[in-house]
Amino acid sequence: MIDAVARALSMAFAMGWEILWPLILGFALSGVVQAIVSHGEMSKLLPDDRPRSIVTAIALGSASSSCSYAAVALARSIFRKGAHFTAAMAFELASTNLVLELSIIMLALLGWRLTLAEFVGAPLMVVLLVFLFRSFLGRNLLEQAREQSEKGVAGRMEGHAAMDMSVTEGGAWWRRLTSERGFTAISHFFVMDWAMVWLDIAGGLLIAGALGAWVPETFWQSFFLAGHPTLATLWGPIVGPLVAVVSFVCSVGNIPLAAVLWNGGISFGGVIAFIFADLIIIPILNIYRKYYGLKMAGFLFVTFYAAMAMAALIVEAVFGALGLIPSDRHARVVEASITWNYTTWLNIAFLALATLLVWRFLRTGGPDMLRKMNGPAETGPAHHHGR
Repeated sequence: MIDAVARALSMAFAMGWEILWPLILGFALSGVVQAIVSHGEMSKLLPDDRPRSIVTAIALGSASSSCSYAAVALARSIFRKGAHFTAAMAFELASTNLVLELSIIMLALLGWRLTLAEFVGAPLMVVLLVFLFRSFLGRNLLEQAREQSEKGVAGRMEGHAAMDMSVTEGGAWWRRLTSERGFTAISHFFVMDWAMVWLDIAGGLLIAGALGAWVPETFWQSFFLAGHPTLATLWGPIVGPLVAVVSFVCSVGNIPLAAVLWNGGISFGGVIAFIFADLIIIPILNIYRKYYGLKMAGFLFVTFYAAMAMAALIVEAVFGALGLIPSDRHARVVEASITWNYTTWLNIAFLALATLLVWRFLRTGGPDMLRKMNGPAETGPAHHHGR
């Protein structure tokens, strides 16, 4: 037993070391984008569910934080301020499926084909969701959801959803980024994004390490019907979200587990559907219940699930026709080991960058903002940065 636990922990640590520099790079780039993209006018940009608003929602979401809980809280916030519900949900999906840190970590762990599939499938998933909403979301259910949302029942990351830390004044975007206020904003976004998702990342690594070390590949191959290629293609996008729902892991934390599932035999589309499904895990479904009521929570689960599975099936069909589905199943992260190679040197370099950003965060009122991040929205910090 001790040896088995040690092996799982060792594998989890090795995977964490392998993905450390991509995570730091991803969150730093995300901080740069968020520092110049304001949330203040977001609700005014999403007044309806027309194509222009949906495209805007996707663009704003891709420039937002990858934390699933923060995305859900912010989506309700802009809905309460007047954004169209469908556009708010499109923003929410883009916030966790089209952000920079996700693409970088997927590229490092799963390769460019699966990364490309994610970024082709995510907008397709939004389009399918819009179609489902237009077809089945009734006015009565929407009004009930609006009434429930106005009660302001707390979920998670309410304080963060109320924060608008972007630097909108000071000239061109590059001048704003290179200013002291811009540096401060980047450092605050960097540290607070880490604070939001570190539990999910750690949980994902531990689960992936345990599954990779303890569960034989024959089990996964049987569970994912790897011996029946046609059935596996259909089964993967159906079962992928179900695995995500019960894993409780969201945001970028589910990528290491996706690597284990891919090595285990889940279909190409199944991996994509699994990654999509971070917004329908059980804790977030409970937040939907608090935010919008039980009926809307059920509606969101069914429509999100359907859109995720259909998008994944379509992506697999297209990539299969183009010959872009990898023939091997050896995600490098699962077999990672710590040696003096380029990964180690990159980790050292990016840890130095992280140290600089954390130092700036601590020197500019960051800890006080961090304490308020998961508090009620009305206790959120002021919408500006000092030096």
